[in-house]
Amino acid sequence: MKSKKIYLIISGILILCINSCTSENDLKNISDYLSTRSHNMGMNCMNCHNENGAGNGWFEIAGTIYDSLLVNTYSGATVKLYTGPNGTGTLVYTIEVDTKGNFHTTEMIDFNGGLHPVVEGNTGNKSMASTLCIGACNSCHGSTTGRIWTR
Repeated sequence: MKSKKIYLIISGILILCINSCTSENDLKNISDYLSTRSHNMGMNCMNCHNENGAGNGWFEIAGTIYDSLLVNTYSGATVKLYTGPNGTGTLVYTIEVDTKGNFHTTEMIDFNGGLHPVVEGNTGNKSMASTLCIGACNSCHGSTTGRIWTR
């Protein structure tokens, strides 16, 4: 959390100091289909995009999508988060994958109770078998588990 001081001068004599807290999460940074600004495909986005990180905004969820060969990134996909497995239950969040295959959002996401991600590609969908409780997708995918991919 960053803090800044605001000074007000009242009647030319009294100086009132108010501490105002702002969060990096207040910065809006959301991927979209046409965006070309993202970087570091396959890396854990949360290493920089966190409360104390150097990245622009504090990401709630972020990652990289690959094609079925697991070599090239996949642009134009959509990541959807449901309350039930395999696209069942209620759709609670939709995140667009940018031109570099990355998706991210600084919008608040409630992971309480777990969410079930589905990646929608041009010719098919891919569901994650387990429940998602945090949004640092590349902290596991591409590291300790296989890359996220779709068709």
